[in-house]
Amino acid sequence: MAPIREQLVGVIDCLPETEQHLLFEIACRFLTDDMATPDDLTEINQARAEYAEGKTIPHSSINWD
Repeated sequence: MAPIREQLVGVIDCLPETEQHLLFEIACRFLTDDMATPDDLTEINQARAEYAEGKTIPHSSINWD
């Protein structure tokens, strides 16, 4: 494991469980949609809009048989 990775793991291990969520949220901010292709971003934005407008189907409403 790389030294910085070892340090990060050590810091995470020392944090109380209640504080780990905050660290997780901060880390997730580095994972942005700009890594996706332009077509991916178009589809992602469309899906988010459909979800916000309630145009999605709940998983429980699908007959899987």
